Amino acid sequence: QVQLVESGGGLVQAGGSLRLSCAASGRTIRNYAMGWFRQAPGKERELVAHISWSGGLTYYTDSVKGRFTISRDNAKNTVYLQMNSLKPEDTAVYYCNTKPPPPNDYWGQGTQVTVST
Repeated sequence: QVQLVESGGGLVQAGGSLRLSCAASGRTIRNYAMGWFRQAPGKERELVAHISWSGGLTYYTDSVKGRFTISRDNAKNTVYLQMNSLKPEDTAVYYCNTKPPPPNDYWGQGTQVTVST
């Protein structure tokens, strides 16, 4: 099965930017739609953005539209999330996964994003 490793998180001030990466191994992801998800403390995991297998179609949840950009490089088996104009409410652990997530409910370790005021 595919293994997913998220990176690029950190502590940033409100208004700042981060670029998250999701490196897949063990299996190609080029045939799969991929998504970025996040889970804030005490909240359920939510879908933030997803991208079609070709990269030609993207979707964003309303709260991040115009601020986040999802992209992928199938040659590198990697998915990215560029996050600009970050807000404190973006604070969460961010995960990538296939969209929809696999039946075995596998998830990587995620990467923590903390936005300070």
